[in-house]
Order: sequence, then structure tokens, then C-alpha cells
Amino acid sequence: QVQLQESGGGLVQAGGSLRLSCAASRRSFSGYDVGWFRQPPGKDREFIAHITWSAGTTYYADSVKGRFTISKDNAKNTVYLQMNSLKPEDAAVYYCAADYSGGVYPKRHAAEYDYWGQGTQVTVSS
Repeated sequence: QVQLQESGGGLVQAGGSLRLSCAASRRSFSGYDVGWFRQPPGKDREFIAHITWSAGTTYYADSVKGRFTISKDNAKNTVYLQMNSLKPEDAAVYYCAADYSGGVYPKRHAAEYDYWGQGTQVTVSS
């Protein structure tokens, strides 16, 4: 089974950018769809974006469309989340998750994903 490791979180000023990475280990992302979620303090986990590994098809939550970009690097077995024009309300713990390819798209619900990373904190100062 795949293991996921996020990195790239940190403190950024409003309007700034961060790039998060999600690296796979034990096996590659081939055969999986990969999603990004976030969870602000005291709130539910929220879908951000996901990408299909085979075709690279992407889906975004309306709240981040036009500001965030999900992408993948097959050679590095890594999925990225480029976050631009960050707002204080984007502050959260960000998680990547993987699910076996197939099923109904888009996969917007946390329950649809079987494998999760430990999360990386993003803090946005106003």
C-alpha cells in the first residue's frame, strides 16, 4: 500500500504563495487518484483538489479555483499543490490522500480516500 508524506507548509503573509508536496513511498502513485484536503481548527476536513494519476485530470473546490493548482511529477512520484494569493481563511492543516483509480468523479469526500498523510500546517498572517 502507498504511504504519503506532505511537506512545504509554513507561515506566509496574505497574498503570498506556498507549494505543498505529497510524496509517495512503498509504492508509486500509479493506479491511484490523489487529493488535497484541509482542516481548519474546529472545522471539518474540506476538499481542495484532486488529480487522476493516469490522465492528470484535475478537479477543484470553488473556494480555491483560480488560486490553487494541483499537479504531478511522475518521475518524482510526487503531487504538488501550488497555492497563490493566500488568504487568512486558507490557514489549516493540509492533507494529501490517495484512493484507487476508478469510481465516480470528482472524489470530493474524505471517506472516498483510503490513504492519508500526516498533514502539514499552513498559517496565513493578515
